[in-house]
Amino acid sequence: MKKLIYAMVSIVMLLALAACGNDGNSKEEGNKESAGGKSSYDTIKEKGEITIGTEGTYAPFTFHDKSGKLTGFDVEIAEEVFKRLDIKPKFVETKWDGMIAGLDAKRYDMVANEVAIRPERLEKYDMSDPYIVSKAVLIVHKDNKDIKNLDDLQGKKVAQSLDSNYRKIAEEHGATNTVVEGFNQSIDLITSKRVDATLNDSLSYLDLVKQRPELAIKKVYEEKDATSNAFLFRKDNKELVDNVNKALADMKEDGTYLKISKKWFNTDVSK
Repeated sequence: MKKLIYAMVSIVMLLALAACGNDGNSKEEGNKESAGGKSSYDTIKEKGEITIGTEGTYAPFTFHDKSGKLTGFDVEIAEEVFKRLDIKPKFVETKWDGMIAGLDAKRYDMVANEVAIRPERLEKYDMSDPYIVSKAVLIVHKDNKDIKNLDDLQGKKVAQSLDSNYRKIAEEHGATNTVVEGFNQSIDLITSKRVDATLNDSLSYLDLVKQRPELAIKKVYEEKDATSNAFLFRKDNKELVDNVNKALADMKEDGTYLKISKKWFNTDVSK
């Protein structure tokens, strides 16, 4: 009798284990099916087009030339990357303050607009390898004698984009921010003396004074440490990011990157 009971218990346990095993397999298959077995990169490749959020008002990185064509360093780098991946880039222009929110809302697949690599961004987003490095500069009216470094911003007015890293730096040093849509608006507020200063990219400043030497502005401070900037993607886009990184690496190796860099800045801006 005991042997019969043991045998029945063993059979029940085996059946239970088998059922658990089947549930696990079903769950695994369900996960594969829910993923569709297709990455975002596969989808983009099949479509043959990638949408890219950019500002279009931030010279010399992304702006419109005299003919109205969208151009700039970031635009050309992105175009070359996706030319190598046999994908057509379609740029979607939007204001900086809503650009990352637009990526979250899937209005485009990535952002190419001098986005700084920051730890808090890497927690929420995927980013490519850096394609340009820059330093922050502090810009004031040419008549300003009070501001010589970041500590002098205490109690002063600055003009920065709402979501920019420069706004955070300025406010950490005691400045009050006036929200602007871009660099050009910041400069207009400085020249009209409605704000005291703005922090921005050193390469943008150099391009601006080259294009408009008559502007009543000056650089009073430049940070020592460079900031790395990269393309921004939604999280879990590893295959897309890996292919973009390979294209960037190939561009640097074969000299294409340096050619584009020298065209816009007359130097290598990757280091």
